[in-house]
Amino acid sequence: MLYFNRKYFSLALILFSIEIVIAVFFRDKFVRYFLGDLLVVIFLHCFIMSWLRLESTKVALSVLTFSFVIEILQYFKILNALGWENNKIAIIILGNSFDAMDLVAYTAGIAIVLWLENRKKVSIS
Repeated sequence: MLYFNRKYFSLALILFSIEIVIAVFFRDKFVRYFLGDLLVVIFLHCFIMSWLRLESTKVALSVLTFSFVIEILQYFKILNALGWENNKIAIIILGNSFDAMDLVAYTAGIAIVLWLENRKKVSIS
């Protein structure tokens, strides 16, 4: 089950680098928030697939579920409930504000993953 996949790891590094560039240099809502959220679920999928030999669709749906859970926890102000509302690391990891458009971005990102992963499985005879 544990192994190393260079292709997925390379993609994860590229996506992580793009996420850093977006965080540092972009302030507009579309790129920073929507595109960043779309790419983060693709990054998570690639990172997990770098290290674990699992079925891609299950990983993609697990990442989507995880992302939705985090967003719902933001809706219920989980950081405040835990007393972590001023913890910068917790804010970076969990976020601190609910936005329904984030759910759309996560879904779009996973849809891209599923499309790309299933596209390579289809063979033309």
